[in-house]
Amino acid sequence: MQPENIKRMIELGLPGARVSVTGDGRHFEAVVVAQEFAGKGMVQRHQIVYRTLGAKLGNEIHALSLRTLTPDE
Repeated sequence: MQPENIKRMIELGLPGARVSVTGDGRHFEAVVVAQEFAGKGMVQRHQIVYRTLGAKLGNEIHALSLRTLTPDE
């Protein structure tokens, strides 16, 4: 799994989001900026991102560190 693949999956699941992903093929860090996060806590925001990755999370994506923000943040 490459960072670009994860970026694309998140963007498909969260249209309009700004996404940046770095990583070494198993461990990744992502910054996701999306209006959909407005009014939601950190856990809810992370769950939204996890849903975009589906079964890849925990398999091809061993670890994912997330920073989730709204456009205003």
